[in-house]
Amino acid sequence: MSEPHGRRAAVTGIGVVAPNGTSTDTFWKATQEGISVLDRVTREGCEHLPLKVAGEVRGFDPAATIEERFLVQTDRFTHFAMAAADFALDDARLGEADAAGAPYSIGVVTAAGSGGGAFGQRELQRLWSKGSRFVGPYQSIAWFYAASTGQISIRRKLKGPCSVVASDEAGGLDALAHAARAVRRGTDVIVAGSTEAPLAPYSVVCQLGYQELSTVADPSRAYRPFTEDACGFVPAEGGAMLVVEAETAARERGADVRAYLAGHAATFTGASRWAESREGLAQAIRGALAEAHCAPEEVDVVFADALGVPEADRAEALAIADVLGAHGRRVPVTAPKTGTGRGYCAAPVLDTAAAVLALEHGLIPPTPGVVAVCHDLDLVTGRARPAGLRTALVLSRGLMGSNSALVLRHAAG
Repeated sequence: MSEPHGRRAAVTGIGVVAPNGTSTDTFWKATQEGISVLDRVTREGCEHLPLKVAGEVRGFDPAATIEERFLVQTDRFTHFAMAAADFALDDARLGEADAAGAPYSIGVVTAAGSGGGAFGQRELQRLWSKGSRFVGPYQSIAWFYAASTGQISIRRKLKGPCSVVASDEAGGLDALAHAARAVRRGTDVIVAGSTEAPLAPYSVVCQLGYQELSTVADPSRAYRPFTEDACGFVPAEGGAMLVVEAETAARERGADVRAYLAGHAATFTGASRWAESREGLAQAIRGALAEAHCAPEEVDVVFADALGVPEADRAEALAIADVLGAHGRRVPVTAPKTGTGRGYCAAPVLDTAAAVLALEHGLIPPTPGVVAVCHDLDLVTGRARPAGLRTALVLSRGLMGSNSALVLRHAAG
């Protein structure tokens, strides 16, 4: 990406609410240790449904960080987003005073696929069983996929450019790219990311139409991408928000630059056309590397999409080889999401958070639960692998056909 001098898009804050940790520190500890938290679905109303395994966020109390007047207006997916945004802004040392001093210099961009399913289902049940007078006024907004952007902006008084990305699961990466480009165009700070809460009964029923969804009941076998036992993906809730900031603005206020969002590209190949996603994903990778002025051999680690469908896994492995050549068969590849589940738009944002932390710590996290790899990949399994990391490539594909690639550079790069 060509960029004005000094306006490189830097990550200065990370906030995580995930199945394996409700803070960035706990998330990274579990991720680097390769801990899997996939388990039987416990959400009320889902007991009789074919989906048996998912990544649930447990031990999260939204009331501990979010005011009651916002909680009653919003669904669980927005609770995650508001909390993660708080954590990210605190990590970046951007408090209320900073926003109040220059509110139009800070914007928000999110992506979401499932929306507020639990809130919407509850209100519709009230409509059906009790009548329209019992439906709350926030039914009109809480279910909407744009709710998180709006509520973060209102609650934190952020009046800069605000938007929502609707581009399938790959929207998580596209939201980060949208933030980076807004920063390059002149906005000082964008709070960007994605959170999802797709485990309400109605939401689960909607997902049952996905042929790629795993309905295996054994948590240890339900999600095994890149293996002969691959049988689909398991969904997850939670997600992450990042503070994306102009490098000059960050350094002027003494903030720590954690990584740079250096390049991004996206393509579209059509719903469930996984063989064709090889070419589409490869083109996205080429575009991201070109924008980052990054040679293929400079990529030190790949955070894979890892759908868990044999045809899709093969297409991804081939796409990596198509672009990275012989280096693609040697570069370490990882998919930490096999330990937490695939959280739709939130999944690639969690991968990006993990990639930033991997660059910082010089440590590639493993792919939990995967042992016998049947593709020509150097998949990191078992335990974390120490490595000198300067450049990370994060990949994402959506069930409806979107492909996206993001290049991250080390803060010292």
